[in-house]
Amino acid sequence: MVSAARRRAVRDRDRQTDTAHLLHALLEHDPEARAAVGGPRLARLLGYLVQRSIGYGLRWQAGVEDSGALPRVPPPARAEDSGARAAAAAGRSVPARDAEGWSPAAAAALADARARARRRGASRVSGTDLLAALAADPASRAVEVLEHAGIPAQELAARIADGADGRSDASGPPSDVPSSS
Repeated sequence: MVSAARRRAVRDRDRQTDTAHLLHALLEHDPEARAAVGGPRLARLLGYLVQRSIGYGLRWQAGVEDSGALPRVPPPARAEDSGARAAAAAGRSVPARDAEGWSPAAAAALADARARARRRGASRVSGTDLLAALAADPASRAVEVLEHAGIPAQELAARIADGADGRSDASGPPSDVPSSS
């Protein structure tokens, strides 16, 4: 799923993979996340994401998604340093290959999804962990997309949190969100 988001960003000619790329790839690849959004709202959301990928997102190409979730990190002199700097800014240890090319908000959402999985006692991040993390940042592009499609992000995150009680590590398909371990 993560590689699909990165491919989408490259195809869209965006400088970084942002939370809207993550949301689009997540909904394409994870049935549990699609179920959390639900029925007609899902169709509307996917339609909006497709519109964004064929031109709506052009207004976002000039800038970096920065919802304030992470402090901005100036571009490093060497590419291999950027992942380590972003991880240090987030207060976590992530190999450079995992943080490279993500917007600050997307990196924060990935870290939040890992933290949600750990709180559940799971060894892997589920699609709903990532969906809840994406919906939790009110200033992210993913939330802008959700809200534009008529899906209140806070309500979605709350529904996912309510449904997470009692969920085991084996629920849902495994996700390929980069692990910090």
